[in-house]
Amino acid sequence: MTGGEGFSDLGYARPDLGREHRSGLPEIVYGPGKTPDAIAGVVGELLARNTGPVLVTRVEAAPAAEVATAVPGASYDPAARLLAWRPAPSRGFRVVVASAGTSDAPVAAEAVAVGAAVGLDVHEIRDVGVAGLHRLLAEREVLATADTVVCVAGMEGALASVVGGLVGCPVVAVPTSVGYGAALEGVTALLAMLSSCAAGVAVVNIDSGFGAAMAAHRLARAAGR
Repeated sequence: MTGGEGFSDLGYARPDLGREHRSGLPEIVYGPGKTPDAIAGVVGELLARNTGPVLVTRVEAAPAAEVATAVPGASYDPAARLLAWRPAPSRGFRVVVASAGTSDAPVAAEAVAVGAAVGLDVHEIRDVGVAGLHRLLAEREVLATADTVVCVAGMEGALASVVGGLVGCPVVAVPTSVGYGAALEGVTALLAMLSSCAAGVAVVNIDSGFGAAMAAHRLARAAGR
């Protein structure tokens, strides 16, 4: 059954069928809290009623395997915990995902995988935290090629400010929950990024590689108009 506002009523969920028209992408499914059967039902409806990529985020390997069996054609990225069907072709909008330390890798992996699945041209640079600033400066040529830089950092979150001072493109900062006690599970990095002296740095939620990739997608979509 389809509602008058562009959604399907599956009884247990109401997939938003109009989101692709409004935002350029079908509704993206958040995996935690849903059974594999429920995920498969929503994914099947989105695939049937939309044309773009269909993604399930934060889904662990075992339920992902069940969903992929029920709905063929999926690819699964275990580092990003991302299931994807019909990934979009690259639109040439270059996003550099820079992560401060190897402990930030899971969040960076989500940003990379989601970005690639929605058609961004993603390049990743790893372990360029400011405690060894020369590692970041060695990547200045790569940063200069970016249409957007996503900065993933925990601890004191300084990477976003440094990158924001090196590039002129949009910078999307992702605080992570990495760090010792006073890092407060990412709150310290979040507040530092919100208080950045590099003007115009945008900040998403703690550990939200997904949110950063979607912010870059919106920038790419606006640039393509």
